[in-house]
Amino acid sequence: MLRGLHRTVVSTPDLDRALHFYRDLIGLKVITKGSWDAGWESADTLIGRPGTAARWVMLSAGNSNLEIVQYETPQSPVQDSHRPVSDHGISRVCFEVIDIHVMYKNLRDAGVRFDSEPQDQGEFGTAVYARDPDGNIVELVEYPDRYHEEALQT
Repeated sequence: MLRGLHRTVVSTPDLDRALHFYRDLIGLKVITKGSWDAGWESADTLIGRPGTAARWVMLSAGNSNLEIVQYETPQSPVQDSHRPVSDHGISRVCFEVIDIHVMYKNLRDAGVRFDSEPQDQGEFGTAVYARDPDGNIVELVEYPDRYHEEALQT
């Protein structure tokens, strides 16, 4: 039986830089953090790669979590930081926000790269795509109040 979405996991080459973005700029809260050293057979088997070692942090994103992992081994190739949202695979992580225009301005002033200004999507709210320090797409969306009222009635 499905219980819900527990977390989304982002791999990064720089955990501290990613943590600054998601915790300090976006506003997620640290739940826990940890690491494992090479030689943990269970982790290697689960991941499907021998000799893994990593540091990680779990962040609360309201009704779900975001886990950020920095693999110390094995080394991963650098990803395209301009990957289009239309590419196959997980294309973005989306956070629901309050007052998207203020959040957009604060993040932009902090040096966060955006694909555009917030766009009014009519009944689907207002949305904007940002890039985290590794180029992953982070969507911010603000829904009209009636969206929440309708969701509660279904």
